[in-house]
Amino acid sequence: MEWMIWIGACVSLVGLASLVWSIVMVARAKRSAADDDALRAAIRAAMPYNMGGMFLSVLGLMAVIAGISLG
Repeated sequence: MEWMIWIGACVSLVGLASLVWSIVMVARAKRSAADDDALRAAIRAAMPYNMGGMFLSVLGLMAVIAGISLG
């Protein structure tokens, strides 16, 4: 089940990249936001990337654990 470990690790890395991207999006918006409404809109736009990244990270880590347990 070594392939499952590697696939899970790759999925987790994609999720981590999505989390980092959402952090960068919010940090840029925080620096350039003129008012509170613009910042809220930017955070609302980054939320799907954040949730998707968390989901992919969890799925990848579950695949890694399953691969270790079955292997």
